[in-house]
Amino acid sequence: MASSLFKTLIRSSNSPSPVRNLSLISGQISQHTAKWMQDTSKKSPMELINEVPPIKVEGRIVACEGDSNPALGHPIEFICLDLNEPAICKYCGLRYVQEHHH
Repeated sequence: MASSLFKTLIRSSNSPSPVRNLSLISGQISQHTAKWMQDTSKKSPMELINEVPPIKVEGRIVACEGDSNPALGHPIEFICLDLNEPAICKYCGLRYVQEHHH
């Protein structure tokens, strides 16, 4: 798919018209998306991350890295947990809640 997309870009850049025709590219992307959406046996990434229960932490601020392995994680996101509902990491979608001790 990537090579055919690249070939389409090359062909459209060689055209004499000053306006590029990107309809071929959007058609290929739409076909790819449609093929991915047909497989209903697999869960979407959002469904998978929502199955992970909120992570309980003791402090007011948590530093989310996405994974314990830095090569698999994301930039550090410092998340404030002052609200009652779970706070969500903008990179990976993990949810965090502050564990209150009474």
